[in-house]
Amino acid sequence: MATDVTRTRLLDAAERILVDTPYEQLRVRAVCTEAGVNPAAVHYHFGSREGLVTTLLQDRLGPVWAEPLDDISDRDTSVREIVDAILEPIGRLASEPELAQHLRLLGRFVMTHGELDWTGTWFRTQAWVALLTRAIDVDEATARRRWRFTFTVLMTELSAPSTPSPATIAALADFLTAGLTGPSPSRKDPR
Repeated sequence: MATDVTRTRLLDAAERILVDTPYEQLRVRAVCTEAGVNPAAVHYHFGSREGLVTTLLQDRLGPVWAEPLDDISDRDTSVREIVDAILEPIGRLASEPELAQHLRLLGRFVMTHGELDWTGTWFRTQAWVALLTRAIDVDEATARRRWRFTFTVLMTELSAPSTPSPATIAALADFLTAGLTGPSPSRKDPR
């Protein structure tokens, strides 16, 4: 029980600090001080500063995407429905200042950290690959590559200083749908 309380206090402290402090300037000691816990607590609970922020983002943003994505994961769906299930929550989050900051943090964090140790289903590539290969006729390697491009564009937009406007989200929906549904590559594709 005390472990859960400490973990929650660390996440809440990191969230408060990240309102005014960029990730690059976030200090583990400051998080522990803000949370009123032992200086080693971040490393004990999350392994690292990166692990703390990865968990924070999954904890705060994961539930927002879970319902619409879980809804489409068990049925045949179009690529546009998949894209809308990603972008519709972004529109809602962008209108809430406290949550909009998490979108910017997500964008910046993902763009500057290659492989992250995500544990949530919708933060891992394989779930997206399965959706795309079921929606259109592409192999897993092609689906993985297309999602990498898609999320690069999306994270670039999310990391911008201003939150995405409804017009930007609509344009993103068209652009991402087109990219994901493009013609299948030649089988001679070396990747």
